[in-house]
Amino acid sequence: MTGGVLRLLVVDDQAVVRLGFTALLESQQDMSVVGVAGDGQEAVRLARHLKPDVVLMDIRMPVLGGIEATRLLREAHSPPSVLVLTTFDLDDYVYDALRAGASGFLLKDATPEEILSAVRVVGRGDALLAPAITSRLIAEFATHARLVPPPALASLTPREHEVLLLVAAGLANAEIARRLCLAEQTVKSHVSSVLFKLKLRDRVQAVILAYEAGLVIPGGADGAPAVARKDEGGLARRDEGDRARSSRPGRQPHTRG
Repeated sequence: MTGGVLRLLVVDDQAVVRLGFTALLESQQDMSVVGVAGDGQEAVRLARHLKPDVVLMDIRMPVLGGIEATRLLREAHSPPSVLVLTTFDLDDYVYDALRAGASGFLLKDATPEEILSAVRVVGRGDALLAPAITSRLIAEFATHARLVPPPALASLTPREHEVLLLVAAGLANAEIARRLCLAEQTVKSHVSSVLFKLKLRDRVQAVILAYEAGLVIPGGADGAPAVARKDEGGLARRDEGDRARSSRPGRQPHTRG
């Protein structure tokens, strides 16, 4: 970021989409579109020279798709944050993009205010999960779960483990603080400790780990994630009496580590 202005790179194979996003972003005093690209290969090339703070990345593009482009961008010495723009019919691609290192995802039909807010959140180095797709996407791809918690989980304190479960449920720090009767700064410290101990980049990776490790399972009666327990055969199953659920469904959870 130069002088408090976010440097942005817009990547989409449709010219009208690139123009629309560029016009919206350039209307803000704290944002500057330093480049546009029509495919992932061009995005990687431009990013090396333009050094953007945030890349707004489409997924399905010719030459090089957004997933591989995201992976290449995140391998750079000083990588930009990547905000994936998607539609409901591309859920599987979004999951792969998050695994590739994207900092969050947002629906293309989001309002201008939501798009601008998302860019600022990701530009601060935070992660963002759009609530409209979090439950559906993460729940669907929990089928990829290995159901074997990584060894590093044993290093978490009971409170940190509890915080991880609530992060996986999509709660923001303020919501976790209210749920656990803690100060918000204390929750932020716990989240930072969890990320450090588990060697995770941000909350997005924490959500994915929690589902893949079988710590939480999608599909409570209200669609909320449920805390997983181990049955006698060692398999995770849902504990209907111990759900971690968001207290504000539909709210944009600006997640911070």
